[in-house]
Amino acid sequence: MKALLLKGPGDAVVADVPEPSSPGNDEILLKVRKVGLCGSDLNSYRGRNPLVTYPRILGHELAATVAELNPRHPEWKPGTEVAVSPYTNCGHCASCMRDRKNACQFNQTLGVQRDGALTELIAIPADRLYRANLSLRELCLVEPLTVGFHAAARGRVTATDTVAVFGCGGVGLGAVSGAAFRGATVIGIDVDDDKLATARKAGAAHSINSSAGDLHAQLAELTGGRGPDVVIEAIGLPQTFRAAVEEVAFTGRVVYIGYAKEQVAYETRLFVQKELDILGSRNAQPEDFRDVIRMLEAKLFPVSEAITHTVSLAEAPAILAAWDRDPARFGKIMIEVA
Repeated sequence: MKALLLKGPGDAVVADVPEPSSPGNDEILLKVRKVGLCGSDLNSYRGRNPLVTYPRILGHELAATVAELNPRHPEWKPGTEVAVSPYTNCGHCASCMRDRKNACQFNQTLGVQRDGALTELIAIPADRLYRANLSLRELCLVEPLTVGFHAAARGRVTATDTVAVFGCGGVGLGAVSGAAFRGATVIGIDVDDDKLATARKAGAAHSINSSAGDLHAQLAELTGGRGPDVVIEAIGLPQTFRAAVEEVAFTGRVVYIGYAKEQVAYETRLFVQKELDILGSRNAQPEDFRDVIRMLEAKLFPVSEAITHTVSLAEAPAILAAWDRDPARFGKIMIEVA
């Protein structure tokens, strides 16, 4: 069968790989239909993902169809279309023992620590599948949106909160829609007007182009001088890591989704003076998948605007190279596998 194989940094090819061996007792054989690309895939292509080894089949955002029946799981009938959680958990580390399996110390994500979904067939444990009344491209958006939804959950966002989201790319849009789904007033912050327009369609009540004015003054005006109750950082730059702490309200919550690309120096008195909750957010929990599915089934997300490029598996190496050369030109890329 065909797969997109990343042989090394900058070297992606469509290659023949073995079909999955007989699925395990609790696995379901899936026919992969669509796979979305995200920033971690680009970092793997660039050789900047410290968690990936080569060669590696990429892909962890997938929509698939059940290919054959596993008699141990008759609820998953052939032809059922599903979204997939791409994570594993060990069951015995500190995170798993606290029922926060999304942060498992020994997690292996599809397409990163183990071969991923950019292939024709894949076997996935039954408890990682989610059915929904959604199109294939909507199913393919479920997993990336859960990352932002989980950040909103980590920030304990409620309908009484004003939430500022730094970065309105794929992950940031999930945070915008996740906070809006909880009833919050959301402020999207970015330097790209097109991304900000999409954020408004995803639920942002306000948007700020931080390159075109004083960010602090605009946030103060929108929040009555208090600052946002919650700030979600979805960019990963030292300056936005610091700005999250500087701009959040006293006794507010700051949620960091990604990693900063370099070390960050803070004015730490703000942590204490404001009595802040500083929170990390990693991957997603099952309830985040269920919330995203409900949101998408309610047609509350601008699917067409979020997906900017759709190509075939044969075209995947070329679009990875183009994305590497000019990342600003691309939003969500989807690969049609079957």
